Amino acid sequence: MEINSLGIGSRVEHPHFGKGVVVDVSSELYIIWFKSQQGTKSIGKDFDLKALEAVEDSSGVGNGITITDIEQAVDNIFERRLNEFQLVPMANKWNNGKLLMQPADDSLQAKELPIETFFHKIVMVRDRLRLIEQKINSNKTLNDEEKVDLQQYITAVYGSLTTFNVLFKEQHHQFKGSSK
Repeated sequence: MEINSLGIGSRVEHPHFGKGVVVDVSSELYIIWFKSQQGTKSIGKDFDLKALEAVEDSSGVGNGITITDIEQAVDNIFERRLNEFQLVPMANKWNNGKLLMQPADDSLQAKELPIETFFHKIVMVRDRLRLIEQKINSNKTLNDEEKVDLQQYITAVYGSLTTFNVLFKEQHHQFKGSSK
């Protein structure tokens, strides 16, 4: 395959910038993301690049990825993530523990469940809140004021859930409310 027919996704090596990936193609240039630069560089098609893994340019010259393509990809990711949850470790002291809910009325039966089950539900709530935040922030019909207004409600919910932070092993997974 000729070097001037590299398509988006081709892996290349530049003598100065190192390894990179072609992210856009025009009639005379490749836009390449280089890990060493943590960003993109425009490289002329006539430059002597080493093709590590070539992908044929089937889209036609200059028909790269558009903003609409990126927005659609992000929306697809949000939809897929809607039913996923992140593996979050629970603090070791709670392993094999039980949550006991005891009614004030002694004639009523207490409810007992494994703390792991309760913790999993708390993590699912947190992940769903994060997805709602992402959907709000990426919404095209809400203006900035409306987004901020909705975000305040989510922040308040996070604040209400800080009681459960004692269950989390790692602090960066915990709930954080507004710090006023």
